[in-house]
Amino acid sequence: MRINTTPPSGFLELTPSLQLEFEKLKKIIEETYQMYGFTPLDTPLIERSSTLLAKGSEETDNQIYFVKNKNSKEENELALRFDLTVPLARYVANNINNLTFPFKRSHIGKVYRGERSQAGRFREFYQCDIDIIGKENLSIHYDAEIPSIIYQIFKKMDIGKFKIKINNRKILNGLFEEIGLTVPFSKVLAIIDKSEKITKSELVNEFYKLEIEENQIKNLENFMCIKGDVKNVIEKLKDLPIKNYIFNQGIEELEIVTNTMIMLNVPPSYFEIDLSIVRGLDYYTGTVYETIMEDNNIGSVCSGGRYDNLLENYSENLPGVGISIGLSRLFYCLKESGIIKERKKTIADVIIITNNKENIKTGIETANTLRTNNINVDFLFEDMKIKKKYAYIDKLNTPFVIVVKDIDEKEVLSLQYRKNGNLEKEILTMNQILKIISDELKI
Repeated sequence: MRINTTPPSGFLELTPSLQLEFEKLKKIIEETYQMYGFTPLDTPLIERSSTLLAKGSEETDNQIYFVKNKNSKEENELALRFDLTVPLARYVANNINNLTFPFKRSHIGKVYRGERSQAGRFREFYQCDIDIIGKENLSIHYDAEIPSIIYQIFKKMDIGKFKIKINNRKILNGLFEEIGLTVPFSKVLAIIDKSEKITKSELVNEFYKLEIEENQIKNLENFMCIKGDVKNVIEKLKDLPIKNYIFNQGIEELEIVTNTMIMLNVPPSYFEIDLSIVRGLDYYTGTVYETIMEDNNIGSVCSGGRYDNLLENYSENLPGVGISIGLSRLFYCLKESGIIKERKKTIADVIIITNNKENIKTGIETANTLRTNNINVDFLFEDMKIKKKYAYIDKLNTPFVIVVKDIDEKEVLSLQYRKNGNLEKEILTMNQILKIISDELKI
Protein backbone atom coordinates (compact mmCIF):
# COMPACT_ATOMS: atom_id res chain seq x y z
CA MET A 1 0.00 0.00 0.00
CA ARG A 2 1.29 3.42 -0.95
CA ILE A 3 1.96 5.64 2.08
CA ASN A 4 0.33 9.10 2.15
CA THR A 5 3.20 11.60 2.29
CA THR A 6 1.13 14.76 2.85
CA PRO A 7 1.29 16.22 6.38
CA PRO A 8 -1.82 16.03 8.59
CA SER A 9 -4.33 18.86 8.23
CA GLY A 10 -3.34 21.90 10.27
CA PHE A 11 0.38 21.13 10.30
CA LEU A 12 2.47 23.59 8.28
CA GLU A 13 5.29 22.54 5.95
CA LEU A 14 7.21 25.04 3.84
CA THR A 15 9.42 24.90 0.77
CA PRO A 16 13.14 25.55 1.44
CA SER A 17 12.87 29.11 0.10
CA LEU A 18 9.83 29.91 2.26
CA GLN A 19 11.47 28.27 5.27
CA LEU A 20 14.38 30.70 4.84
CA GLU A 21 11.93 33.62 4.91
CA PHE A 22 10.28 32.14 8.02
CA GLU A 23 13.64 31.78 9.74
CA LYS A 24 14.45 35.40 8.88
CA LEU A 25 11.39 36.65 10.77
CA LYS A 26 12.06 34.27 13.66
CA LYS A 27 15.64 35.53 13.90
CA ILE A 28 14.46 39.16 14.07
CA ILE A 29 12.16 38.29 16.97
CA GLU A 30 14.79 36.22 18.77
CA GLU A 31 17.56 38.83 18.45
CA THR A 32 15.29 41.70 19.50
CA TYR A 33 14.13 39.81 22.60
CA GLN A 34 17.76 39.21 23.55
CA MET A 35 18.66 42.85 22.87
CA TYR A 36 16.28 43.80 25.68
CA GLY A 37 17.80 41.31 28.11
CA PHE A 38 15.35 38.41 27.84
CA THR A 39 17.07 35.09 28.51
CA PRO A 40 16.01 32.24 26.17
CA LEU A 41 14.19 29.44 27.97
CA ASP A 42 12.84 26.11 26.78
CA THR A 43 10.41 23.80 28.53
CA PRO A 44 9.26 20.29 27.60
CA LEU A 45 6.86 19.93 24.68
CA ILE A 46 4.97 17.43 26.83
CA GLU A 47 3.58 18.45 30.23
CA ARG A 48 1.50 16.67 32.83
CA SER A 49 -2.11 17.08 31.77
CA SER A 50 -3.00 18.11 35.34
CA THR A 51 -0.64 21.08 34.93
CA LEU A 52 -2.23 22.17 31.67
CA LEU A 53 -5.77 21.72 32.97
CA ALA A 54 -5.19 23.53 36.27
CA LYS A 55 -6.55 26.81 34.93
CA GLY A 56 -8.25 25.85 31.72
CA SER A 57 -11.60 26.71 30.24
CA GLU A 58 -13.94 24.18 28.64
CA GLU A 59 -12.70 25.36 25.23
CA THR A 60 -9.05 24.85 26.23
CA ASP A 61 -9.77 21.44 27.73
CA ASN A 62 -11.35 20.28 24.48
CA GLN A 63 -8.32 21.38 22.44
CA ILE A 64 -5.62 19.50 24.34
CA TYR A 65 -3.76 16.68 22.61
CA PHE A 66 -3.26 13.89 25.13
CA VAL A 67 -0.20 11.65 24.81
CA LYS A 68 -0.55 7.92 25.43
CA ASN A 69 2.26 5.43 25.47
CA LYS A 70 1.05 1.86 24.94
CA ASN A 71 3.14 0.74 27.94
CA SER A 72 1.68 3.41 30.23
CA LYS A 73 -0.92 2.39 32.79
CA GLU A 74 -2.19 5.95 33.28
CA GLU A 75 -4.78 7.25 30.82
CA ASN A 76 -4.34 10.88 29.67
CA GLU A 77 -1.56 11.58 32.17
CA LEU A 78 0.55 13.56 29.69
CA ALA A 79 -0.39 16.13 27.04
CA LEU A 80 1.17 18.47 24.48
CA ARG A 81 1.46 22.08 25.63
CA PHE A 82 -1.19 24.39 24.12
CA ASP A 83 0.61 27.65 24.95
CA LEU A 84 3.88 28.82 26.52
CA THR A 85 2.36 30.64 29.50
CA VAL A 86 1.23 27.63 31.53
CA PRO A 87 4.66 25.96 31.16
CA LEU A 88 6.22 29.27 32.28
CA ALA A 89 4.07 29.34 35.41
CA ARG A 90 5.00 25.74 36.20
CA TYR A 91 8.70 26.46 35.55
CA VAL A 92 8.77 29.54 37.78
CA ALA A 93 6.93 27.71 40.58
CA ASN A 94 9.41 24.83 40.36
CA ASN A 95 12.49 27.08 40.29
CA ILE A 96 11.33 30.03 42.36
CA ASN A 97 14.26 29.84 44.77
CA ASN A 98 16.83 29.70 41.95
CA LEU A 99 15.59 32.65 39.88
CA THR A 100 16.51 36.32 40.12
CA PHE A 101 13.51 38.66 40.04
CA PRO A 102 12.42 40.50 37.99
CA PHE A 103 12.82 37.40 35.82
CA LYS A 104 12.91 38.14 32.09
CA ARG A 105 12.53 35.16 29.79
CA SER A 106 11.87 34.59 26.10
CA HIS A 107 10.52 31.38 24.63
CA ILE A 108 10.09 30.59 20.94
CA GLY A 109 8.59 27.17 20.30
CA LYS A 110 5.78 25.05 18.93
CA VAL A 111 2.46 24.59 20.68
CA TYR A 112 -0.50 22.33 19.84
CA ARG A 113 -4.25 22.85 19.78
CA GLY A 114 -6.80 20.31 18.60
CA GLU A 115 -9.06 22.80 16.88
CA ARG A 116 -10.64 22.74 13.44
CA SER A 117 -7.97 23.53 10.87
CA GLN A 118 -8.68 26.56 8.67
CA ALA A 119 -6.77 29.23 6.75
CA GLY A 120 -4.22 30.82 9.06
CA ARG A 121 -5.16 28.65 12.04
CA PHE A 122 -3.02 25.60 12.66
CA ARG A 123 -2.97 22.69 15.07
CA GLU A 124 0.80 23.00 15.38
CA PHE A 125 2.24 26.51 15.36
CA TYR A 126 5.08 28.67 16.63
CA GLN A 127 4.53 31.12 19.46
CA CYS A 128 7.16 33.72 20.34
CA ASP A 129 6.69 34.85 23.94
CA ILE A 130 8.41 37.20 26.34
CA ASP A 131 7.42 37.73 29.97
CA ILE A 132 8.76 39.72 32.90
CA ILE A 133 7.89 38.19 36.28
CA GLY A 134 8.19 40.14 39.54
CA LYS A 135 8.39 38.71 43.06
CA GLU A 136 6.18 41.02 45.10
CA ASN A 137 5.91 44.05 42.85
CA LEU A 138 6.67 44.78 39.20
CA SER A 139 7.31 48.32 37.98
CA ILE A 140 4.66 49.72 35.63
CA HIS A 141 7.52 50.89 33.40
CA TYR A 142 7.95 47.28 32.24
CA ASP A 143 4.48 47.62 30.72
CA ALA A 144 5.99 50.30 28.46
CA GLU A 145 9.10 48.30 27.60
CA ILE A 146 6.95 45.54 26.08
CA PRO A 147 5.38 47.75 23.33
CA SER A 148 8.79 49.30 22.62
CA ILE A 149 9.97 45.76 21.78
CA ILE A 150 6.90 45.20 19.60
CA TYR A 151 7.72 48.42 17.73
CA GLN A 152 11.34 47.38 17.14
CA ILE A 153 10.35 43.92 15.87
CA PHE A 154 7.77 45.03 13.32
CA LYS A 155 9.89 47.93 12.08
CA LYS A 156 12.76 45.51 11.43
CA MET A 157 10.44 43.04 9.68
CA ASP A 158 9.37 45.80 7.27
CA ILE A 159 6.06 44.10 6.46
CA GLY A 160 3.80 47.16 6.35
CA LYS A 161 2.16 49.75 8.58
CA PHE A 162 1.12 48.66 12.05
CA LYS A 163 -0.47 50.14 15.14
CA ILE A 164 -0.02 49.13 18.79
CA LYS A 165 -3.34 49.48 20.60
CA ILE A 166 -3.25 49.85 24.38
CA ASN A 167 -5.80 49.82 27.17
CA ASN A 168 -5.95 49.04 30.88
CA ARG A 169 -8.42 46.54 32.33
CA LYS A 170 -8.59 48.49 35.62
CA ILE A 171 -10.30 51.34 33.80
CA LEU A 172 -13.05 49.01 32.62
CA ASN A 173 -13.40 47.17 35.93
CA GLY A 174 -13.57 50.48 37.79
CA LEU A 175 -16.20 51.77 35.39
CA PHE A 176 -18.31 48.63 35.86
CA GLU A 177 -18.16 49.07 39.64
CA GLU A 178 -19.00 52.77 39.38
CA ILE A 179 -22.17 52.23 37.31
CA GLY A 180 -23.23 49.28 39.47
CA LEU A 181 -23.08 46.39 37.00
CA THR A 182 -24.24 43.18 38.62
CA VAL A 183 -23.70 40.81 35.67
CA PRO A 184 -20.32 39.00 35.50
CA PHE A 185 -17.68 41.46 34.27
CA SER A 186 -16.21 38.78 31.98
CA LYS A 187 -19.45 38.66 29.95
CA VAL A 188 -19.44 42.43 29.46
CA LEU A 189 -15.76 42.38 28.51
CA ALA A 190 -16.47 39.69 25.91
CA ILE A 191 -19.01 42.00 24.23
CA ILE A 192 -16.67 45.01 24.35
CA ASP A 193 -13.89 42.85 22.91
CA LYS A 194 -15.88 42.31 19.70
CA SER A 195 -17.31 45.86 19.50
CA GLU A 196 -15.11 46.79 16.52
CA LYS A 197 -16.63 43.94 14.50
CA ILE A 198 -20.31 44.70 15.09
CA THR A 199 -22.62 47.70 14.59
CA LYS A 200 -23.66 50.04 17.39
CA SER A 201 -27.20 48.64 17.41
CA GLU A 202 -25.85 45.07 17.58
CA LEU A 203 -23.62 46.13 20.48
CA VAL A 204 -26.55 47.62 22.40
CA ASN A 205 -28.62 44.52 21.69
CA GLU A 206 -25.85 42.33 23.14
CA PHE A 207 -25.93 44.42 26.31
CA TYR A 208 -29.71 44.10 26.53
CA LYS A 209 -29.39 40.32 26.30
CA LEU A 210 -27.38 40.45 29.54
CA GLU A 211 -30.25 42.39 31.12
CA ILE A 212 -28.08 45.43 31.69
CA GLU A 213 -30.12 48.49 32.65
CA GLU A 214 -30.68 51.22 30.07
CA ASN A 215 -28.82 53.94 31.97
CA GLN A 216 -25.85 51.55 32.41
CA ILE A 217 -25.84 50.82 28.66
CA LYS A 218 -25.81 54.57 27.99
CA ASN A 219 -22.78 54.95 30.27
CA LEU A 220 -20.99 52.12 28.46
CA GLU A 221 -21.81 53.65 25.06
CA ASN A 222 -20.52 57.08 26.07
CA PHE A 223 -17.36 55.55 27.49
CA MET A 224 -16.61 53.60 24.31
CA CYS A 225 -17.06 56.73 22.18
CA ILE A 226 -13.96 58.27 23.78
CA LYS A 227 -11.36 58.46 21.00
CA GLY A 228 -8.51 60.67 19.83
CA ASP A 229 -4.78 60.94 20.32
CA VAL A 230 -3.23 59.55 23.51
CA LYS A 231 -3.16 62.85 25.40
CA ASN A 232 -6.72 63.68 24.40
CA VAL A 233 -8.10 60.28 25.48
CA ILE A 234 -6.41 60.49 28.88
CA GLU A 235 -7.79 64.00 29.43
CA LYS A 236 -11.31 62.84 28.52
CA LEU A 237 -11.01 59.91 30.93
CA LYS A 238 -9.86 62.21 33.73
CA ASP A 239 -12.81 64.54 33.05
CA LEU A 240 -15.35 61.76 33.63
CA PRO A 241 -17.17 62.18 36.99
CA ILE A 242 -15.91 58.84 38.27
CA LYS A 243 -14.32 58.61 41.73
CA ASN A 244 -13.72 54.85 41.70
CA TYR A 245 -10.19 54.09 42.91
CA ILE A 246 -9.54 51.21 40.47
CA PHE A 247 -10.74 53.33 37.52
CA ASN A 248 -8.42 56.22 38.37
CA GLN A 249 -5.52 53.87 39.09
CA GLY A 250 -5.97 52.46 35.57
CA ILE A 251 -5.83 55.96 34.06
CA GLU A 252 -2.66 56.75 36.04
CA GLU A 253 -1.00 53.53 34.85
CA LEU A 254 -2.04 54.16 31.25
CA GLU A 255 -0.54 57.65 31.37
CA ILE A 256 2.76 56.37 32.80
CA VAL A 257 2.95 53.62 30.17
CA THR A 258 2.31 55.91 27.20
CA ASN A 259 4.74 58.58 28.47
CA THR A 260 7.45 55.96 29.02
CA MET A 261 6.87 54.50 25.56
CA ILE A 262 7.79 57.86 24.06
CA MET A 263 10.96 57.93 26.20
CA LEU A 264 11.72 54.46 24.80
CA ASN A 265 11.61 55.91 21.26
CA VAL A 266 8.20 54.58 20.19
CA PRO A 267 6.80 57.27 17.83
CA PRO A 268 3.28 58.42 18.87
CA SER A 269 2.04 57.65 15.35
CA TYR A 270 2.61 53.93 16.03
CA PHE A 271 0.37 53.55 19.07
CA GLU A 272 -3.02 54.61 20.37
CA ILE A 273 -5.34 54.09 23.33
CA ASP A 274 -8.26 51.91 22.30
CA LEU A 275 -10.80 51.41 25.09
CA SER A 276 -12.36 48.43 23.28
CA ILE A 277 -9.15 46.39 23.64
CA VAL A 278 -9.74 44.07 26.61
CA ARG A 279 -8.11 40.72 25.67
CA GLY A 280 -10.42 37.78 26.21
CA LEU A 281 -8.41 35.90 28.80
CA ASP A 282 -9.51 36.44 32.39
CA TYR A 283 -6.03 36.56 33.88
CA TYR A 284 -5.19 40.02 32.49
CA THR A 285 -5.48 42.56 35.28
CA GLY A 286 -3.97 45.81 33.97
CA THR A 287 -2.32 46.96 30.74
CA VAL A 288 -3.39 45.07 27.62
CA TYR A 289 -2.03 45.23 24.06
CA GLU A 290 -3.09 44.35 20.52
CA THR A 291 -0.87 45.00 17.50
CA ILE A 292 -2.78 45.44 14.24
CA MET A 293 -1.45 45.46 10.68
CA GLU A 294 -3.03 48.46 8.94
CA ASP A 295 -2.32 47.72 5.27
CA ASN A 296 -4.20 44.42 5.02
CA ASN A 297 -6.81 42.23 6.70
CA ILE A 298 -4.39 40.21 8.82
CA GLY A 299 -5.77 41.68 12.04
CA SER A 300 -4.02 41.18 15.37
CA VAL A 301 -0.46 39.83 15.08
CA CYS A 302 0.79 40.34 18.63
CA SER A 303 -1.07 40.57 21.92
CA GLY A 304 -0.60 40.36 25.66
CA GLY A 305 -0.72 42.35 28.85
CA ARG A 306 -0.27 42.59 32.61
CA TYR A 307 -1.36 39.83 34.98
CA ASP A 308 -1.00 39.65 38.76
CA ASN A 309 -1.85 36.01 39.37
CA LEU A 310 0.52 33.92 37.28
CA LEU A 311 1.10 31.22 39.89
CA GLU A 312 -2.26 31.17 41.66
CA ASN A 313 -2.66 27.45 40.86
CA TYR A 314 0.91 26.50 41.79
CA SER A 315 2.17 28.65 44.68
CA GLU A 316 2.20 32.31 45.67
CA ASN A 317 0.86 34.84 43.16
CA LEU A 318 3.49 36.73 41.18
CA PRO A 319 2.88 39.81 38.99
CA GLY A 320 3.97 39.71 35.37
CA VAL A 321 3.62 41.29 31.95
CA GLY A 322 4.21 39.73 28.56
CA ILE A 323 3.29 39.33 24.92
CA SER A 324 2.97 36.55 22.38
CA ILE A 325 3.51 36.66 18.63
CA GLY A 326 1.78 33.88 16.69
CA LEU A 327 4.54 33.50 14.13
CA SER A 328 3.03 30.67 12.05
CA ARG A 329 -0.23 32.54 11.53
CA LEU A 330 1.58 35.82 10.84
CA PHE A 331 3.84 34.18 8.27
CA TYR A 332 0.94 32.40 6.55
CA CYS A 333 -1.06 35.65 6.28
CA LEU A 334 1.96 37.58 4.95
CA LYS A 335 2.57 34.88 2.36
CA GLU A 336 -1.06 34.80 1.26
CA SER A 337 -1.17 38.60 0.95
CA GLY A 338 1.97 38.61 -1.21
CA ILE A 339 4.15 40.49 1.30
CA ILE A 340 6.38 37.46 1.79
CA LYS A 341 7.83 36.09 -1.44
CA GLU A 342 10.16 33.21 -2.24
CA ARG A 343 13.63 34.64 -2.75
CA LYS A 344 16.68 32.60 -1.82
CA LYS A 345 16.43 28.86 -2.41
CA THR A 346 19.45 27.96 -0.30
CA ILE A 347 21.15 29.27 2.82
CA ALA A 348 24.47 29.17 0.93
CA ASP A 349 26.02 32.47 -0.18
CA VAL A 350 28.53 30.70 -2.38
CA ILE A 351 28.45 27.52 -4.45
CA ILE A 352 31.79 25.98 -5.37
CA ILE A 353 32.10 23.69 -8.38
CA THR A 354 35.14 22.12 -10.06
CA ASN A 355 35.87 21.39 -13.68
CA ASN A 356 37.29 17.94 -12.88
CA LYS A 357 38.12 15.60 -10.00
CA GLU A 358 41.70 16.87 -9.78
CA ASN A 359 40.46 20.31 -8.63
CA ILE A 360 38.54 18.99 -5.59
CA LYS A 361 41.41 19.54 -3.12
CA THR A 362 41.72 23.22 -4.04
CA GLY A 363 37.92 23.53 -3.96
CA ILE A 364 37.80 22.14 -0.41
CA GLU A 365 40.60 24.49 0.72
CA THR A 366 38.66 27.41 -0.78
CA ALA A 367 35.47 26.33 1.02
CA ASN A 368 37.37 26.01 4.31
CA THR A 369 38.78 29.53 3.98
CA LEU A 370 35.37 31.02 3.22
CA ARG A 371 33.68 29.21 6.10
CA THR A 372 36.42 30.38 8.47
CA ASN A 373 35.34 33.89 7.49
CA ASN A 374 31.67 33.20 8.35
CA ILE A 375 30.51 32.73 4.76
CA ASN A 376 27.97 29.98 4.02
CA VAL A 377 29.29 27.62 1.34
CA ASP A 378 27.77 24.76 -0.63
CA PHE A 379 30.34 22.50 -2.34
CA LEU A 380 28.91 20.47 -5.21
CA PHE A 381 30.79 17.16 -4.99
CA GLU A 382 28.62 15.30 -7.49
CA ASP A 383 30.54 13.92 -10.47
CA MET A 384 28.47 15.27 -13.35
CA LYS A 385 28.97 17.16 -16.56
CA ILE A 386 29.70 20.86 -16.21
CA LYS A 387 26.41 21.69 -17.94
CA LYS A 388 24.46 19.91 -15.19
CA LYS A 389 26.50 21.67 -12.54
CA TYR A 390 25.51 25.03 -13.97
CA ALA A 391 21.88 23.89 -14.09
CA TYR A 392 22.13 23.15 -10.35
CA ILE A 393 23.57 26.63 -9.76
CA ASP A 394 20.82 28.31 -11.81
CA LYS A 395 18.08 26.60 -9.78
CA LEU A 396 19.54 27.73 -6.45
CA ASN A 397 20.44 31.24 -7.66
CA THR A 398 23.14 31.98 -5.09
CA PRO A 399 24.82 35.42 -5.09
CA PHE A 400 28.28 33.96 -5.84
CA VAL A 401 29.74 31.00 -7.69
CA ILE A 402 33.38 29.93 -7.57
CA VAL A 403 34.63 27.65 -10.31
CA VAL A 404 37.94 25.86 -9.70
CA LYS A 405 39.47 25.08 -13.08
CA ASP A 406 42.72 24.73 -15.00
CA ILE A 407 44.02 27.40 -17.37
CA ASP A 408 47.33 26.67 -19.10
CA GLU A 409 47.87 23.76 -16.69
CA LYS A 410 47.48 26.07 -13.70
CA GLU A 411 44.66 25.94 -11.16
CA VAL A 412 42.70 29.19 -10.87
CA LEU A 413 39.61 30.47 -9.07
CA SER A 414 36.92 32.06 -11.22
CA LEU A 415 34.39 34.18 -9.29
CA GLN A 416 31.01 34.68 -10.93
CA TYR A 417 28.49 37.20 -9.57
CA ARG A 418 26.11 39.93 -10.66
CA LYS A 419 27.15 43.57 -10.46
CA ASN A 420 24.74 46.32 -11.50
CA GLY A 421 22.62 43.71 -13.24
CA ASN A 422 25.52 42.32 -15.30
CA LEU A 423 27.14 38.90 -14.86
CA GLU A 424 30.79 39.33 -13.88
CA LYS A 425 33.38 36.55 -14.36
CA GLU A 426 36.84 37.22 -12.97
CA ILE A 427 39.95 35.17 -12.30
CA LEU A 428 40.96 36.30 -8.81
CA THR A 429 43.13 35.40 -5.85
CA MET A 430 41.59 34.01 -2.66
CA ASN A 431 42.10 37.34 -0.87
CA GLN A 432 40.41 39.27 -3.68
CA ILE A 433 37.46 36.87 -3.62
CA LEU A 434 37.17 37.17 0.15
CA LYS A 435 37.07 40.97 -0.03
CA ILE A 436 34.40 41.10 -2.75
CA ILE A 437 32.14 38.58 -1.03
CA SER A 438 32.63 40.07 2.45
CA ASP A 439 31.92 43.59 1.21
CA GLU A 440 28.78 42.46 -0.62
CA LEU A 441 27.46 40.43 2.33
CA LYS A 442 28.59 43.13 4.80
CA ILE A 443 30.43 40.63 6.98
